[in-house]
Amino acid sequence: MAFLVKSMIGDKLKNMTGGGGGGDEDKTDADGKETPASKGMSREEFEEYQRQLVEEKIERDKEFAMRKAERANLRVALRDKYRLPESAQDDATIQMAGGDVDLPEELAKMVEEDEEEEEANSTLLGKIQNMDLDLDFDTIKSKAQTTMTEVKQAAEEKCTLM
Repeated sequence: MAFLVKSMIGDKLKNMTGGGGGGDEDKTDADGKETPASKGMSREEFEEYQRQLVEEKIERDKEFAMRKAERANLRVALRDKYRLPESAQDDATIQMAGGDVDLPEELAKMVEEDEEEEEANSTLLGKIQNMDLDLDFDTIKSKAQTTMTEVKQAAEEKCTLM
């Protein structure tokens, strides 16, 4: 019964949508692939079109692999900077890209600025300069001397030997 209803309704729907006209047979071959006739091209034009598609895909894949390798290279640089363990996956990604992978200029500049800033902050003078206080070495020296004399006086008062 379901077969009968399906065939009756299905045939009418195909006729209404233009699906039963027989024009679809030449669009694809038996494998479901496109044919030159489906694109409205001659055989030579179709082969050139297919070759261009393959070349574009290869170029996109190369660019994608290069971008992946650049990001992996950045991660490696950051791991070196912060002394984190290495990742074998990043090393493999860089090798797959074909050797020389440079950081993009903007990213390299950012890493370089971070390194310079870290080096400046790691020195004693850099730490003192980054303090929000106005430091005067003469006042610090005088405060240290007065503190030492106060400590000596307090020790002399408490100690009978001094």
